[in-house]
Amino acid sequence: MSIKNAETDCALCSHRFKSVFNVLDEGESALMSSKKSCRIYKKGNEIFQEGTLPFGLFCINSGKVKLTQTGVDGKEQIIHLATNGDVMGFRALLGIDKYSCSAFALEDSTICFIPKEVFLPMVETNPKLAMKVIHLFSDMLKDTENNITAIAQRTVKERIAQGLLLLKERYGFEQDGSVINVTISREEIANIAGTSRETAIRTLFELQKENIIELEGKKIKISDYNALVKASNLFE
Repeated sequence: MSIKNAETDCALCSHRFKSVFNVLDEGESALMSSKKSCRIYKKGNEIFQEGTLPFGLFCINSGKVKLTQTGVDGKEQIIHLATNGDVMGFRALLGIDKYSCSAFALEDSTICFIPKEVFLPMVETNPKLAMKVIHLFSDMLKDTENNITAIAQRTVKERIAQGLLLLKERYGFEQDGSVINVTISREEIANIAGTSRETAIRTLFELQKENIIELEGKKIKISDYNALVKASNLFE
């Protein structure tokens, strides 16, 4: 389903100032708005597929997205969580490479597609945009290094706790200030932490028994934030 409304106009987008496109001038913003297309992806829909060639850049107007890689055993590994204002697919596009991961909507999401014929010339002619993209690459490398260290050196409990903190960081809390604002399955939590579904479930119940979290279906409430941070061992 394609859409076009005020919210998908780059100049009027409420998330513009947290995206890499906050450095575009009025003309560049108008050009991007006129050339891009926007589509609603239902929960579970694939946005792009690992191993395929990119033809442009994806920007999240609203919603939540998981980026995944498939292991040699066919198991999914969640390598990144994206939300409003985030861009996806830039590494493959700028590297003239195939996508190294797939993207799926975690909830109904509005995603804008910017053709490479529009995006690449802007990177070449706008130094501020180019620097923003460099920062994205830097952040991506940092996340990759942290993930490698976590999987290699942290216990499953630490990785599960770290995954919950990541979900909170990316998506925040609901209005009650304690329930993480995303609906996520136990399998997906396991795929964030790099473990099996059974082990993830056992660890989540352990954290619940310790009164650190509460499990409410596919929602998770953080009852003791400081204890969850301690359980993650992030700052020791």
